[in-house]
Amino acid sequence: MKRVGIKDVAAAAGVSATTVSHILNAVEGKRINPDTRQLVLEAAERLGYLPNNLARGLRLSRSYTVGFLSDEIATTPHAGQIIKGAQEAAAERGLLLLMLNTGNDRELERKEIDLLLQHRVDGILYASMYHRMVEVPEQLRSVPTVLLDARSDDPAFPSVVPDEEQGGRTATRELLAHGHRRIGFVTNSDDIPATSGRLAGYRGALAEAGIGFDAALVSADRSDAQGGYRAAHRLLDTAQRPTALFCFNDRMAMGAYRAAAELGLAIPGDLSVIGFDNQELISENLFPALSTVALPHYEMGVRAIAQLQAVIDAPEPAGGPRSQEVLHCPLVSRDSVAPPPRL
Repeated sequence: MKRVGIKDVAAAAGVSATTVSHILNAVEGKRINPDTRQLVLEAAERLGYLPNNLARGLRLSRSYTVGFLSDEIATTPHAGQIIKGAQEAAAERGLLLLMLNTGNDRELERKEIDLLLQHRVDGILYASMYHRMVEVPEQLRSVPTVLLDARSDDPAFPSVVPDEEQGGRTATRELLAHGHRRIGFVTNSDDIPATSGRLAGYRGALAEAGIGFDAALVSADRSDAQGGYRAAHRLLDTAQRPTALFCFNDRMAMGAYRAAAELGLAIPGDLSVIGFDNQELISENLFPALSTVALPHYEMGVRAIAQLQAVIDAPEPAGGPRSQEVLHCPLVSRDSVAPPPRL
């Protein structure tokens, strides 16, 4: 089938090919009669005209493609929404997303960045599986780059990350709102922004409620179900056990459910539990369903593309460091939180 071109649209609309080109390419400074513009747009839609982005890109020194370079994010089930958000936001801007996964292999990462640069991508999203500080590869200084679920000490690189402290505060406030005063924190033992941020939110919410911080109510371990089991068991197998647990993530909460069951504690009758991440395969399928705080994966992907577009459009910002965007983590209420038991 022959590709519909500008001359075909011009013939159908009864105007010159130059006029069609000005209208379809949104050329600035050209005074076009609104009726003529509408006539051309209707003809283009009727004929199924598709713009030649390759030619347009050559003219504007743009490829209309952006790279999505991740460590492991493309292989993790709970982060697919980041990819979906970035893809849909890119498509809305007429951009094609090229996805590559490094598997945390530095040499492979170097080769993949070279490949993206050879394809003359307009920009790159440098994404992480979890919120962490990263050392940005030197190659990325030559192309507009936005960090996704990651931050750098170099303020020249914009970033989009979740608000870990606000999320921790939201989780703890939910337990406080149900009347709990003795709240344990089952946390991660790794030194990453989420660990310190969620702890700060937990402490801040307690302080707002006039409750002093008690280090004995914080138990750290590996951030998986087994680690959650061990950390929760240490807190619950005591005479002065907490009436509620805020867990660093939903996997640790799953382990806390097991610890509670072994100790004969019913959720939420004897013990309330709240998680973090909203990993739906876990949170919706635990019994009772787990209340949690959601990481805004989809919104992070959308905002990262918006940030990248801004850098592409204005490579040299006039006002100093680039934007470091922090996104709200919403509460997802289910069935694992209730008022404390009367002891």
